Amino acid sequence: MIWSVVSYLSSGARERQVLRSVDDVLELLAACDGVFDAPPPEGDPVDLLAHGLQCAEVLRECCPDDLGLHLAGLVHDLGHALSAAHTGRDHGEVAADAVRQVLGQRVARLVALHVPAKRYLAATDQSYGLSPASVASLARQGAGMDEAEQAAFLTLPEAQDALALRHADDEAKVVGRQVPGLDVWAPRLRLYVDTLQ
Repeated sequence: MIWSVVSYLSSGARERQVLRSVDDVLELLAACDGVFDAPPPEGDPVDLLAHGLQCAEVLRECCPDDLGLHLAGLVHDLGHALSAAHTGRDHGEVAADAVRQVLGQRVARLVALHVPAKRYLAATDQSYGLSPASVASLARQGAGMDEAEQAAFLTLPEAQDALALRHADDEAKVVGRQVPGLDVWAPRLRLYVDTLQ
């Protein structure tokens, strides 16, 4: 399958695409080169591919033994490419649904939790800094969590890893930052998927 994000998004019909193979994931990531979460200047300054690559590398540096977490960083924002209409579904949930079949339940859960993790940090960490685009999207995503939501979030087995993913997400918006490309991540992705068999 050859992915074209532009033609895919213009179809408007397939908001919940399920990726069925590593090749599907890689092709969609490659098609995100030059695709932004929102048109500049409202969106972040790096495209979805650069953002995913940066996020994966930040996680590899801070958590070197957790390939699943690295890959969650790589694919966490694919929902922006897959959800053209943003009909109220969170882009993290859209991406989680898309990658679950290939990357498994844990990666999908981490991807789905990167927005709740932002809401948790916004409510609990006075020093937590967001990009202007993330500040704007936080209001649409429900703002900071209330105390009951915070307590529920912390009971999740993936909560701490989701917070690590969120911090990496916030660091992964540097224009021109040099990080390993898809050619480096492709064999890692295949290796991880092989371990799920």
